[in-house]
Amino acid sequence: MTFIDSVLQEPSYGWKDEQGNLSKPSPKQIFKEFFNRLNVFKDRKNWLSFTSWMMIVVLSVALGFFVFKYFSFNLVLVAFVYSMVVMGSHGTVWYHRYCTHRAYKFRNPVWRFITQNITLKIIPEEIYVISHHVHHAKSDQPGDPYNAQGGFLYCFLADVNHQPIARNLDEKSYNRCVTLMKHTGQISNTYEQYLKWGSLANPVRTIGGVLLNWGFWYLVFFMIGGHALACTIFGAAGFWAVGVRTFNYEGHGKGEDKRQEGTDYNRKDMSINQLWPGIVAGEWHNNHHLYPNSARSGFLPHQVDLAWVYIKFLHLIGGVTEYKDDKNKFLKNYYKPHKEVKVIMPNKPVLEHAK
Repeated sequence: MTFIDSVLQEPSYGWKDEQGNLSKPSPKQIFKEFFNRLNVFKDRKNWLSFTSWMMIVVLSVALGFFVFKYFSFNLVLVAFVYSMVVMGSHGTVWYHRYCTHRAYKFRNPVWRFITQNITLKIIPEEIYVISHHVHHAKSDQPGDPYNAQGGFLYCFLADVNHQPIARNLDEKSYNRCVTLMKHTGQISNTYEQYLKWGSLANPVRTIGGVLLNWGFWYLVFFMIGGHALACTIFGAAGFWAVGVRTFNYEGHGKGEDKRQEGTDYNRKDMSINQLWPGIVAGEWHNNHHLYPNSARSGFLPHQVDLAWVYIKFLHLIGGVTEYKDDKNKFLKNYYKPHKEVKVIMPNKPVLEHAK
């Protein structure tokens, strides 16, 4: 098996069925796998998935205080902007374009630290990054950790059921994972520690980092607007953390081919450009699958890309030294040929003509 085939922990129901097609588990199988992998009493190697979902539980308490004690329409607006725009764009900037695809480079670790912690820390980088490399290598195929053809629950609970790294990696493969994470600033476990904890991340450093991040931001928001604002922001972050788990199901057409002529030029998978995720988070997903290493994925005038705005701003003030922008490649290789063919053959679908 290649590295990309074996780097993730395979679920009990497998990636493929006997015919080699995607194994589509029942909701009962999915939930059984989910709760089994959260059980830290059964296996301490479940600590990272358990921690990730415990953060959501804690944030839901803050959301409850916002809804039942501090509710106001002004705070609803704050919650909306923070969850949809701030958290959404940060997820694209940090986890997606930097941690996974290295679409840009920071001048020094200070700028990296600021970008990493500019919002509440919720998703452990390890869970996102390693599995996302697999997603691009196997998009919409068996082994894709959030294959939309597996159904909503298959994607929604993927961070526990499909995304953790395998626990039986040899030292060479483990070190490849360490290398994939090194630029993020994560101090990974030694191989011996990995055999004990089943993860790249160290539990003390990971949980300590979250507590420091949350403590800092709660104090900041409390000083600005008291417990009301702090609970609003923390609750909004929790809302985003749940909502983002639905993205890949929606972003790959809910398992169906929903690509549109003149909008979705990538034909290698079922990814689609969606207006809402694009506007609030810069996540033009079909464009991203065309050019995954680009720091910008909003290539057309209507494709607002706030994540790109942040990266470009850091470049202007010196925080980012270089970035990759594939807008001109997209226009040359896809958009302009599409327009030219449409002029010649106005009534014929032309997606197959794109390079």
